[in-house]
Amino acid sequence: MDKRPEIILTSLDLHRLETILDALPAETFPGKKELRAELDRAEVVEPQDVPSDVVTMNSKVRFVLESGEEFCLTLVYPQDIDGSTERISILAPVGSALLGLSAGEQIEWPRPGGGVMKVRLVEVVYQPERAGEFRR
Repeated sequence: MDKRPEIILTSLDLHRLETILDALPAETFPGKKELRAELDRAEVVEPQDVPSDVVTMNSKVRFVLESGEEFCLTLVYPQDIDGSTERISILAPVGSALLGLSAGEQIEWPRPGGGVMKVRLVEVVYQPERAGEFRR
């Protein structure tokens, strides 16, 4: 993509993610610099002020591929990865790319084996803040 979409983060997510990043040595996490850059460019809002269609931590998101295939993923903290194919860690490149996006936006996603595909975020199926969960 030529231009990265604007992103919105909650102050709670930002604080928790900065704590995780501060604990990670750069040599064991090659994407640390990229995630830090994403956090630095984000508009930060209070949890109760985040729009309901923005991907926050622990949000479940529905996507559509170029082929028309749909799937859902939940964006989670590293400690909440359970081996499920329905969860993606914020520390994965795709996970950090999802954080702060809004429904309707499109991103490029790495293909297994190389190359990229376009993926459109169709809907934020569940967002903790929308559900009134401000301290999760």
